[in-house]
Amino acid sequence: MNVQRPDPAEYSPGFRAYVDRVPDGDVLAHLERQGRATVALLVGLPEAKGEHAYAPGKWTVKRLLQHVVDGERLFCYRAMCIARGEQASLPAFDEATYAANDGSSGRSLAAILAEFAAVRAATIPLFQGFDDVAWRRRGIANGKPASVLSLLWILAGHELHHLAVLRDRYGIG
Repeated sequence: MNVQRPDPAEYSPGFRAYVDRVPDGDVLAHLERQGRATVALLVGLPEAKGEHAYAPGKWTVKRLLQHVVDGERLFCYRAMCIARGEQASLPAFDEATYAANDGSSGRSLAAILAEFAAVRAATIPLFQGFDDVAWRRRGIANGKPASVLSLLWILAGHELHHLAVLRDRYGIG
């Protein structure tokens, strides 16, 4: 697998901050470590903390975590489609609409965290299963360029972004 950082031409400029957050090196190994660290960070939180939002109108901890799960699924779906040769533009991801309909308020923090762990456990073998040709494939998502490689880096950086939000705005970690 190519562990080199993707070229900026392989993804929308809006994702640059995510890609830039990811450390150099084996991004799949990083994703495995990062997943374990995210579970360790949140597994001990009291359930009531899952309902905490740092300001009125902001997402709760549970909603933020569900957003990370939804985002990972979406980036994996896009990567799988492009790796398999899809040429049609893949749909957009309206995070506000998804969040408003995610059902996180009726679920426990532990259940959402278990879902995160299950999705991460499926993400790693998905990307490990791509051959060299698949890694180089490019497609279109939300009308913008996306490569299989860039989607892995975006996925990792998206989680890092939200972990920083948990630390800086929610006081977790």
